[in-house]
Amino acid sequence: MKRFVLAGMLFVLAGQALAAMAPWYRWESQADGRLVCAQQAPGEGWKRFAGPFNNAGCRP
Repeated sequence: MKRFVLAGMLFVLAGQALAAMAPWYRWESQADGRLVCAQQAPGEGWKRFAGPFNNAGCRP
């Protein structure tokens, strides 16, 4: 049983070590044209305006 727990923990840790950061995008509101920088769409009514970027400031 201990082997399975240890193997599971190693599997989870190895997956996290190889994970890359999610890209950032600039999103534009369809309602009023505001721009925000986020990794995921802020909700309905937003479309991707620019990106991907590698920082939270949405700057190259």
